[in-house]
Amino acid sequence: MDIKLVPLTADDREQFILDNQQAFKYGAQEEFGMREDRMEDGEEVISRKTIERCLDDNQAEAYRIMHNEDVVGGMIIKTDRQNAKGELEILFIKPDAHSKGFGQAAWKAIEILHPEISVWETMTPYFEKRNIHFYVNRLGFHIVEFWNKYQRGPAVPEDIEENWSDDDEMFLFRKIITKKQCSTYVKHLNMTADFEDIIKDVLEKELEALRYGIDLFDMEELAKQRRNKRGL
Repeated sequence: MDIKLVPLTADDREQFILDNQQAFKYGAQEEFGMREDRMEDGEEVISRKTIERCLDDNQAEAYRIMHNEDVVGGMIIKTDRQNAKGELEILFIKPDAHSKGFGQAAWKAIEILHPEISVWETMTPYFEKRNIHFYVNRLGFHIVEFWNKYQRGPAVPEDIEENWSDDDEMFLFRKIITKKQCSTYVKHLNMTADFEDIIKDVLEKELEALRYGIDLFDMEELAKQRRNKRGL
């Protein structure tokens, strides 16, 4: 599998939002058909405000998932390196690229990019059976909470998500990364110095992901993004 994660640029932001909404709408149609309430009157399953909030977070990293120069999906993550915690905010694969392993390969690439993160969390609506299968059976996440009218999820202010309802039902997933000392270091992968210092202590299982044939990143663009975040 030949995939690449390319940092999102300002020029591609609008198309990223539209692709995200299309992918989520497809998932709802697949599960409910036109009975999905939030698809009435032109509304989206995921609002523009939600996507923009994720993109604009100062801890956010957004990527296009590429295959043979074609865009097949996108991803937004948040990382807290100080506390070794990360969140998968959004991951979507375009409908015509489903069931080809792109999502799994993209996530393996993220774990390689961030070996300093020991706990990852994400969430998905209760009805997204494809997502639940993907997170649990493909990526190794575990369901740790079920948010519903008896067990409320975290409060979301109205100015952040106007469509939030106390009756929304969501699963919270968590993946704990068990780190093992690896005898092979990323310097043997001939990466740039800017990237090497980020992932020098790569996990054995992460190196195994490389054998999937993942073409990981546009290294120069990623290094530039990292330097900008560090104010260099």
